[in-house]
Amino acid sequence: MQDQKNRPVENLTIRIGTRGSPLALYQANLVQQLLGEAHGVEVEDRHTRFPIQVITTTGDKVQDRPLSAIGGKGLFTKEIEEALLGDVIDIAVHCVKDMPTQCPEGLMLTTTLEREDPRDAFLSPKAGSIEELPHGAVVGSTSLRRQAQILAKRPDLKVVTYRGIVETRLRKLADGEVDATLLAVAGLNRLGRANQITSIVDPAFMVPAVGQGSLTIEARIDDLAVRAALAPLSPVPTELATAVERAFLDVLDGSCRTPIAGYARFTQGDTLVFEGRILMPDGTGAKDVSGKAAVTSEAEAVSFGTEMGKTLRADAGPEFMARLAEAVEGSGANPGAAPKK
Repeated sequence: MQDQKNRPVENLTIRIGTRGSPLALYQANLVQQLLGEAHGVEVEDRHTRFPIQVITTTGDKVQDRPLSAIGGKGLFTKEIEEALLGDVIDIAVHCVKDMPTQCPEGLMLTTTLEREDPRDAFLSPKAGSIEELPHGAVVGSTSLRRQAQILAKRPDLKVVTYRGIVETRLRKLADGEVDATLLAVAGLNRLGRANQITSIVDPAFMVPAVGQGSLTIEARIDDLAVRAALAPLSPVPTELATAVERAFLDVLDGSCRTPIAGYARFTQGDTLVFEGRILMPDGTGAKDVSGKAAVTSEAEAVSFGTEMGKTLRADAGPEFMARLAEAVEGSGANPGAAPKK
């Protein structure tokens, strides 16, 4: 494609790369809409100026094993990032929670969109909440974070692998393959399926995933024109809260191979409150950290998140961290080998 790096924003064609699930396409269309609104592009011209290109990832192809057992978060980004580096697309739309803490050389996360509800949704035809599930009930989830927090509260429950797009998981639940499942409230809201939520899980019971509810846009570092076009799309509070969470994750393990949760939110003014948690995969041990700080810049956000991660690691101690590494290795996921891309 003709080099656009020095062209004015109003003349740019920005190719949007995304996965092909209904949720991913909704998110890509949202970015297309926001770009159109930000730059005064008429609705009928947006598909030409900001075309959407679907890319199938390894995570989409492999549906019979937990992500933690086959490579972690990068499975949903590898092929899309290769398309970015190969100038096949100009930007990629991701869920923040799917992103490793380090981008490949030459790429960066440029923009974080307005955050949706970050909490987890409980769905079940048999109970109103996790606490109300009958003894021995089967819960479907492939999230180690959710699994560990469920078992920490309800060790009598059985958590089974439950991969697939949102629609597939809802169908499996309706067919009785499991008694309950958990999904992100944000995804259900975006798909217009909030009416299927049985209850919303209190973050004090289940701390959300790092970045849950937030969308991010990845671009080439040297593509200054595209980065300038994206700049109006990013609200500062969401960017700063997400930066805290990702810095926290980076200190501990930047993949999805260890059960880690982190949630930052502004309470008043520039005061940001953070809760973090790391757990044994079977829920038999957990360590928590919390704190608050005035955060007004990305540097302050990264510093605060890093401090929270280091505090939690120190409080957990080397023995706990060693047992955690051994437990995760035994479940097929090795945090020590987590790829820092």
